[in-house]
Amino acid sequence: MNNSIPRDFNNFDIIGDIHGHSNDLKKLLSALGYTQKNNVYQHPERKVLFLGDYIDRGVNVVEVLAIVKAMVEQGHAIALMGNHEYNAICYNTMAADGRYLREHSKKNFNQHAITMAAFMQYPQLYKMYIEWFKTLPLFYENDQFRAVHACWDPKSIACLQERLVNNCLTTDMLEEASNEETDLFDAVETVLKGKEVRLPNEGTFIDKDGVLRTKFRVKWWDRPVKATFRDLSASYVRDMADESMDIDDISFYTADEKPVFFGHYWMKIKEGEVASILTKNSCCLDYSVAKDGKLVCYRYTGEQDLHSQNIKYIR
Repeated sequence: MNNSIPRDFNNFDIIGDIHGHSNDLKKLLSALGYTQKNNVYQHPERKVLFLGDYIDRGVNVVEVLAIVKAMVEQGHAIALMGNHEYNAICYNTMAADGRYLREHSKKNFNQHAITMAAFMQYPQLYKMYIEWFKTLPLFYENDQFRAVHACWDPKSIACLQERLVNNCLTTDMLEEASNEETDLFDAVETVLKGKEVRLPNEGTFIDKDGVLRTKFRVKWWDRPVKATFRDLSASYVRDMADESMDIDDISFYTADEKPVFFGHYWMKIKEGEVASILTKNSCCLDYSVAKDGKLVCYRYTGEQDLHSQNIKYIR
């Protein structure tokens, strides 16, 4: 990865989950003033920070990866790892006992099937991108802001800072990171997939992909005024309980911390409304491009109080 971007540089266009939607990406980059020179999108004064999840769901995975990788290698972007890239690494990596780190179950196959199909005629290219995914950092921080795919959790970030090399997992760490009994597993799961809490009364729900779930994603960026399951949930779950719960063990992002940007949470732009920040120092940039939503960007220039008018997308 090109690490030539100075720590005090803050003219970033921060882009959320792309999921194989290259046409949306090209339109957004063009609208932001990026032009292609030598087949690489670039801007004279700005760089892109991609928040991960480049693959799966959309069919133009190969083109998305080509655009992102070229921008990174030429110093015009930073690309973070998303949970889908991590899942792809584990799906293609064997443990010492001969099992894949990510089970080749029907659910996991279906999640990755579109990407594998896109590379069916290019098996060596697929292997190359799996190796490239391993070079993607799990988080980014400079003097002004932070960025992560799913959750900025101090305990998890501290664990990763002690273990990772340039904020990246090494091949030697993968088996440990896939072991549910390790601290590294907890840290990777949290930053790439978010905090989760088990539903009360052994409840379950079907998620957007038709998968039965027993846990829901926590709204970690904003401590709820009322500590109920419904208020804590980052997304709508039908029949979510309104009963109170103990949240003392959950760490929430506080108002005095640096701005933080993340994706992962499938936000929606309601009819007649626009995309907006979540709190004055937190902004989710996943607006469900893979579910008829928008590919969204925040144009950041160093401000500590974020503004919704800096969120840009093709309307």
